[in-house]
Amino acid sequence: VTIHTVQSMASILPASNKSMTSDRNTYVGKRFVHVKNPYLDSMDEDILYHLDLGTKTHNLPAMFGDVKFVCVGGSPNRMKAFALFMRKELGLEESGEHIKDICAGTDRYCMYKIGPVLSISHGMGIPSISIMLHELIKLLHHAQCCDVTIIRIGTSGGIGITPGSVVITDTAVDSFFKPRFEQVILDNIVTRSTELDKELAEELFNCSKGIPNFPTLIGHTMCTYDFYEGQGRLDGALCSFSREKKVDYLKRAYKAGVRNIEMESTVFAAMCRLCGLKAAVVCVTLLDRLECDQINLPHDVLVDYQQRPQLLISNFIKRRLGLHDQTS
Repeated sequence: VTIHTVQSMASILPASNKSMTSDRNTYVGKRFVHVKNPYLDSMDEDILYHLDLGTKTHNLPAMFGDVKFVCVGGSPNRMKAFALFMRKELGLEESGEHIKDICAGTDRYCMYKIGPVLSISHGMGIPSISIMLHELIKLLHHAQCCDVTIIRIGTSGGIGITPGSVVITDTAVDSFFKPRFEQVILDNIVTRSTELDKELAEELFNCSKGIPNFPTLIGHTMCTYDFYEGQGRLDGALCSFSREKKVDYLKRAYKAGVRNIEMESTVFAAMCRLCGLKAAVVCVTLLDRLECDQINLPHDVLVDYQQRPQLLISNFIKRRLGLHDQTS
């Protein structure tokens, strides 16, 4: 499918935001994307290998300098669908320009740009999203992007809440219910905070109130290193614990404020926080893990649930751009 879109957001952003320049010194009071690596400045070229982009092979400020919203999710098909959905919601379907997957030269991730919105897949798990985030953050830095909001959208397992509920994460926690991400660097363990932007979470929650039949809550999200044993499932190839211990663990997680479980939020929160990005995690729950381990929803229900985070983020972006009453 060819995506029809525009590279510039001049026709979308309010007039006050149209007079942007590539000179970063003119952005008084703007929030830039920071990289925490002194070695980058001395590099003659920065190759973003897994994105099939580079500072010498591509004009990154021209390609991405107007990006204000970055949405990331695990599935390439889902992020392509989100890009198509945003094209419609932003009224860009009739644009004469064509765009394909920007990362088509690699099979690791997909990336689509629709006006000021970037839609990127990150695969499953902390290692996969971590690699993507390193290169995405450098991309935004090289492109001189400012005032960027980044949101992870996806699916998750709920704890003690109705399937189909959308959880907006206030804090990502590890498997011990602690708000931290432990990164092994050389032979040291470095602990980083996983708090997310609370004002952004509240803004997203307020956006959800205008959507009919859209159960939404703010809560902690537990991030694990595994889908099966790491999340206390009884249906994996390996299982060394009892059903009673599983239920006890999940109940303790609920008591600690955890409302859903996934596999990317801690590193996402930690890296975005360090690099000056306002970040949020918005995941729909596909089941209540206190009730079952396997996802057995009818296909049409599953599709509907998976679209809920996309709908919320679309409403949020349109409100930010002043387009909420112009599109459906």
